[in-house]
Formats: sequence, structure tokens, C-alpha cells
Amino acid sequence: MTITSHLFEAYLKCPTKCWLRSRGEAGGSNAYADWVRTQEESYHSEGIKCLLEAVPHSERVIAPPATDNPKTAKWRLAVGLLVQAQNLESHLHAVERLPSEGRGNLAQFMAIRFAFTNKLTKDDKLLLAFDVRVLSELLGREVSLGRIIHGDDHATLKVKTSTLRSGVRTRTEKIAALLSSPSPPDLILNRHCAECEFRARCRQKAMEKDDLSLLANMTEKERKKFRSKGIFTVTQLSFTFRPRRRRRRLRDKREKYHHSLKALAIREQRIHVVGSQELKIEGTPVYLDVEGLPDRDFYYLIGVRIRNGDSVVQHSLWADSADEEKRIWTDFLGVLSGIENPVLVHYGSYETTFLKRMHERYGEPPDGSGPAKAIHSAVNLLSLIFAQVYFPTFSNGLKDIAGHLGFQWTDSAASGMQTIRWRHQWAASRAPSLKQSLLIYNAQDCEAVEVVASKLVELHLEKVTSPQGRQEIDFLGRPRQQTSEKGAEVHRAFDAIVKGAHATYQERRIIIKRYGRAGDASECGPQAGRPVLVRRWVYNLKPNRTVKVRRRLKCPRCGRPQPRPNRRMASLLVTDLKFTAQGVKRVVTKYVGPKINCSRCKDYFNPRAIAEFGRGRKYGEGFMAWAVHQRVVYRLPYRTIAQAALEMFNIHVGITSTGAFVEYFAQRHLKTEARLLEGILESTFLHVDETQISIQGINQYVWVFTDGQRVVFRITETRECDMVHEMLAGYNGILVTDFYGGYDAVKCRQQKCLVHLIRDINDDLWREPFNGEFEAFTLGVRDLFQPIFEDLQRYGSKKRHLSKHGHHVDRFYREHIDKKDYKSEVGTKYQKRFKRYRESLFTFLRDDSIPWNNNMAERAIRHIAVQRKISGAFGKRTIPQYLRLLGVAQSCRFQEKSFLKFLLSGKGDVNEYVERRRGCRVEIFRRRIPCAPEAG
Repeated sequence: MTITSHLFEAYLKCPTKCWLRSRGEAGGSNAYADWVRTQEESYHSEGIKCLLEAVPHSERVIAPPATDNPKTAKWRLAVGLLVQAQNLESHLHAVERLPSEGRGNLAQFMAIRFAFTNKLTKDDKLLLAFDVRVLSELLGREVSLGRIIHGDDHATLKVKTSTLRSGVRTRTEKIAALLSSPSPPDLILNRHCAECEFRARCRQKAMEKDDLSLLANMTEKERKKFRSKGIFTVTQLSFTFRPRRRRRRLRDKREKYHHSLKALAIREQRIHVVGSQELKIEGTPVYLDVEGLPDRDFYYLIGVRIRNGDSVVQHSLWADSADEEKRIWTDFLGVLSGIENPVLVHYGSYETTFLKRMHERYGEPPDGSGPAKAIHSAVNLLSLIFAQVYFPTFSNGLKDIAGHLGFQWTDSAASGMQTIRWRHQWAASRAPSLKQSLLIYNAQDCEAVEVVASKLVELHLEKVTSPQGRQEIDFLGRPRQQTSEKGAEVHRAFDAIVKGAHATYQERRIIIKRYGRAGDASECGPQAGRPVLVRRWVYNLKPNRTVKVRRRLKCPRCGRPQPRPNRRMASLLVTDLKFTAQGVKRVVTKYVGPKINCSRCKDYFNPRAIAEFGRGRKYGEGFMAWAVHQRVVYRLPYRTIAQAALEMFNIHVGITSTGAFVEYFAQRHLKTEARLLEGILESTFLHVDETQISIQGINQYVWVFTDGQRVVFRITETRECDMVHEMLAGYNGILVTDFYGGYDAVKCRQQKCLVHLIRDINDDLWREPFNGEFEAFTLGVRDLFQPIFEDLQRYGSKKRHLSKHGHHVDRFYREHIDKKDYKSEVGTKYQKRFKRYRESLFTFLRDDSIPWNNNMAERAIRHIAVQRKISGAFGKRTIPQYLRLLGVAQSCRFQEKSFLKFLLSGKGDVNEYVERRRGCRVEIFRRRIPCAPEAG
């Protein structure tokens, strides 16, 4: 079937519209679609007249026969040229023939298209590119330029159509497959439906099928995901919603949008409220609605509805032309100035953009004034509704929600698109009825905004005063439970009994007993009301040894010599762990020494050996190293470490003290981390990877850098690679990464992880098992990689054995990438990936000992992923210290050294540290394999 420009234009909007037009089906009545068609024809005729006036009669032709060959034509301008080539046909608005620039050069052609809108879209350029393609095939040579004349001023835009050639080719192939099918494509409602002549037909079909595309907020990708799970209707989707209890760290974050909850609201015809939405209007509410022409960025009507008690005032500020836009904006600010504490309330982002553009064009009102405060604190009702209040409507549009709440417009067919038609018709005829229709529609929009705002306030008040809600309202997390007053009293009593059954209930309660007779807690006796003393265990440790330390010889504050000691003695117990070849034991050392008393400073000072520990119970480096090892390597929480220390060694340590141990060793190993990073940057290759973690409920990213022997971690607030670029500035080795685009800008040679690539291809093949085109592509990938990996297993990563596969790579690109035109989306995706990373996919074939995967970085960062599951969130102050020690621990792990022994050694360089393995020997057993017994 022939693909015409008329069908191509319909396909750009909707495949169903293209199929219906190809079958000659008549569309229904749509006033906006009819007006658009009339505007296009009128603008086309006017544009053709302007073109013809600029060209002499002898050099122009109107609607030449299709049999005429443009190659031999002598005209300079052809209007209404019908071009046919193969199965393509286009009725060109106009074609300009440019004379050749010299002997032997052919004349050039330029297609011209008209568009009445002031702003062009990608569809307009694709339509021109389709015209150029048909013309190119007819001429047998490439036409790479075209012109679009558009807008009120007949502006001209030159388009380089060669960049759109592949997009046109892909769409024409899809159209050919669509038209060859006897059945229509899957019906999908989209934004174009509002201006389509088949709107009523498609809407009815979608309602009969209960199609997922009825949900306006659902994207095509989400729709495909649901269909892959066997969910095809809104009713089916409604049964998939399951309320989940939000984690404490996510309670302050915005709830994500649930399509299943929207479907449930439609099925049950109830309003579902999620989270703690709250609309506070502390002042005089001013409901705002604005009408304008989007393609001209012109706002011609500002509707303001003021509610003050029971009285309502409506202002309609009208502009006849763009020159009066400033006037109505000034009038609007004047209206706000006359209101005490105004609060602007609107619906949607159109008014938000309006306020921002008015500030840019005409300046902001004075700071601190009523209008300035109202504009800066304007309330967008849609932002309060989205993902928090689910009305039983297919969309969150003002018409749907206000209509559900009982509000009705005078003209039920009125919409934002219809106002564009009315305004253009009024500008042409100045008919009072059209202006009155616009004023009424705008005023009713303001009233609808008030209705929705009142409902949101009502929902919040009902949640506070009556959490159980009414029959038509559900509060997520607070299920509706109908009960009487006596029943509610019984429920409260039973809940108290069940609460008392918890194991820790008695420990958490605060009970003050009173002295009296046995078994009597009444107030009696002279000591009635006296609280009972609570017994607390104190862990007294007996020292294993006592060490006498020297006193100070001079005052540490003023430096004055102190010839005589003081009678006061200072003592300190230090608890430590001593590690031997046979095990570990607790050692308690008591340090004793005389104090000094400075007559000048009037203060006492402990001996230096005791003062270095500080005050209170102290711990030695052996115990602190053990606690840090438990935290970093075994991922134990601080509370568990304290419990283990008490049960295993009878050492009482606080949770905050355990965190101080991590801080102590992190500060001590600053230079250790610097030496590790220095060694990584001097290596031949290094691996980089990143993962997401939560810092007190805020998502941040941890990055790992490793060369297989040394590991360093870094943390950033975003996933931007600025930190990576700074660290790797001047790096001359090879960077091994995954396919995250942020790494591509690093200025060094790279090797992309083939494991990620093969895993993605394999997963997509499972998702599309009957895609023959993609299956052939995967066979080509298999035939390419299989011999390479066989040589890797046989010889290792050696250039002399792997370089021979370079010509296999070139052949794969010739057969499957460069000259292949994939029709499926998944095939096009991998074609682009292979083209983009051609050099960095096969770096390991050209160098020795270069890894072809990023497993080393994933192995290093996996510890963070496991810790993330255990902890949930990390502390903002302690995470850099934890990551520093984790980098040292992972470096010890990669070099097969003990992290605990490294901490105990006091060394500052993991590479120079040599672990002494005492009491360990290696025995080799020669195992004899028994033969099978002989028969008989």
C-alpha cells in the first residue's frame, strides 16, 4: 500500500489514526480538529500566493503533471507538485529549483512546507524530511535541505534533513508493516486524542476494553511493563495494590505515584489519601486561572476569584492584543495590593510559568509587599494532589476532579484547546459572544479551583478529627473500621491488654512504688511516697598489674618547674586485649602516679602517661582494634559489639565509645589511604564503580577505586562524575568501568565491562524470545565472543594470543552494526551501544593483562551493598571515616593480609606490611585413588 504524506503525518500523532485513515474511515466531529484543518489550508493558500508573487510567470508552474520529470524541468518554482517513488507518495507544498553553480554541476532542489503555528515541533521537521526523501528517490540523488515557512510573520527555517533521514526510514518501515496488517494496532490513548477526529470512537473502545491507556499519567514504558506481567485492564491493575509500611527514614520523603492505587480508587469509587497532605490558607484565598496562546507566549485573560467570608468577587482582566499584556499584569498586581494577606491558589504548572514569565518581562513587585509574598508562596493544588490524593478519575485534570466533586461547566465541551480556537476566531471577527464564552469559561475554572481547594481542606480536617473516614474516603495506613462508641471503648481496652503482653513492656514502664504494709502500695507510714531505689550493676575490674608512672617535672600550662611532688595520687584503669599465638585474653592495667600542684596556675595536673588517656575508663589499642575489626569486617552494629565485649571479655563499653574507636583509627590512617590512592594512580589499570546509599534518609553515592591490590572509597552527594574526573586527571593507564555515561568523559583509555554487556543482552533475549531479528544479532555476538573467551581461558590475557581476534571484531561490525538497519527497539539500542563503545569494548585485545570485566570493583563495593541492607542508613559524620577504614580492610583482603593484625602492628602502609604467620605450617597430602575391585 502506498504511504502518503497524509498517512505519515497521522502516524506521527498516533498509529491507530494512521490505520483508520488508510482504511478510509470517517472521523467524528471535533471542532478543534476542523478549525486546525481550516487554518492550515488558509495559511497554505496565503503562503503560496506570496511565493508566486516573487517569481515571474515564465519560471513557475502550478500542479505540474506527475509524468513530468523534475530533472529536465526549466521552472524555478513548482507549487502543488505530486511526487511518487516506489511505495511513497507526497503532495509537496512547493519545490524550489536552484540553478547549477557551474558546468558539470547538477541543479539543486529544495522542498518547502507551510505551518501556521509560531512554534515548530519535531513532527513538522519530520514531515519535511519525508517530502525530501520522496523527492530524493524520484531524482535518484540526495536532497539534503528544506524550508519551513511558519507563523504570523512567515518566518523561514532551513532544515538539514540529512540528520532526520534515519528517523524517516524507520517510521516508513513501521507504517508499511502497520498498513499490511488486516487488524488495527493496539489502541493507546495519548495527548493527541483531544485534537483528533477519532476521539469519541477510540475513547469508547478503550472504555469497553478497560484499557490501561485510560490512565493518563501512565507512560508507554510502564504500560509495557504491566502487560509483560499479564495486566491489561484497569480493573486487573487495581487488584495489585498492596499498602506497604514506609521505613522511618523515608517518612519525610515524598511518596511515589502508584498507578495501582489510582485504579483501585476508580474501581471502588473512593478517594484514597496517602501521606500527610495539608493545605493551609492563612489569609484571604485568591483563586487564579490564566488563558493564553501557547505558540505565541501571549496571555490575554487573567481570572481572579476572591473569597472573603461569604462574599465572592470575580475579576476578569482582558487584553485585546499583546501590547495590553503589561496592562492586565499591572491590574492584577493592583488587585492583589487591595487584599489583606492574599494567598494565591491555582491548579497546574501553566500559572506557575505565567508568574515566572511576567516577572522576567515586566519586573517583580517590591520586596515585602503583599503581591510579592503572594506570588512567591503561590499554592499549586496539583502538586498537593499528585501521589497523595487519588480521586476516582482517569486523570488528575481540573475538569475530571472538579467534575467528580459535582461541579459543572456551562459548556460541557469547553477545554483549553477550545479556548485557543475561540480566541483566534474572536481576533478575526471581534464577536462579543466569543469573548463572553471565554470570560464565562475562565470564571468557572476559577470556581472549579475553589471547589478542589475546599475538598483538600476538608480531607485534612477529616483526617485529623475522624481518622477512620467516611464510606467514600480511605486514608492509607488507617483502614476504615466501623464501630459504635461502646465498641470503640472495648477495642481500646483490648489493645491495652495486648500491648501489655510485649516482652519489654515492664522494662519500659515507669513505676514508683510506695512503702507500706506487705503487698500494699497505699500511702501509709511516715515514709509514704518515698520511691524505691533501683539497683544498678557496676563492673569492677581487678587489675592484672600495676604500673607506676613518673610525675611531671614542670607545669604543662605555664611551664614552671615543679621540684616536689604532691601527696595526691592519680590512677587509671586501662582495659586491653592481648593477642597471642594461642588466642586472646583480657589485660587490665592500673597506672598510678603522683600529681603536681602549680602554685601559679592554682591547679593539679596528672602525670603525662595518665593524661594522654584522658578521663574515665579507658581502653587499649588492642581492644579498640578488635572493636573496629568487628565493625568494619564483620559489619556488626555498635550495640552488638558492646554486647559481645561484655559477654566474651566482661568489658563494659558504651555505644558512643565504639564509634570513637572508628574515628581514632580513621584519623590514624589518613596517610595510609593517601599511599593506597597513590599506588592506584600509578597502576596500569584501575577499576571504578559506584553504588547508592542513604545518609540519614538522603540518597548519596559511594565510589570505589581499585587496581586489584589497593582499594579507596569516596562519597558524593550526587552521581555526577566531577570527583572522578578530578581524581583521575593526568592518569595514563586504562580505566575499567561499566556503561554509565559519566565515565565516558574521563580523558584516558577505557575498557568497558563485557559482563554487563552480555548480561543485558541475555536478559533482553529472555524478554523477547520470538524477536527473530534480535536473536540473529545475539548469535553474531556469541560467535564473536566465544572464541575470544576460549583463548582467555587457555592462554590468559596475553596480547600475542588475543590480537588475532581484531579482524573478527571488524567483520562483526561490518555484518551486524555498520550496514544493518534494525527495526526493533532492542536491536537499535544495542546497535547504538556497540557503535558508541567500539574502541573501549576491545581494549583488552590490544594490551597485556587488561581485565575484560569490572568484577574487581564490584567485589570491593559489595561490602557496602551488604552493609546497606543491614544498617539501612549511615551517619553523615561517621561515613567518611568508615569508608577510609573499609578501603584499608579491603586492601588487606585483596593482598591476603589480616586487617586486625595490620591495625595491631601500628604500620602505616599496607603494601610494606608483612604478616608473620606464627604456629602455621603447610602440609601436602598425597591421596591415593582406590581402584575398582575386580569382578569375582
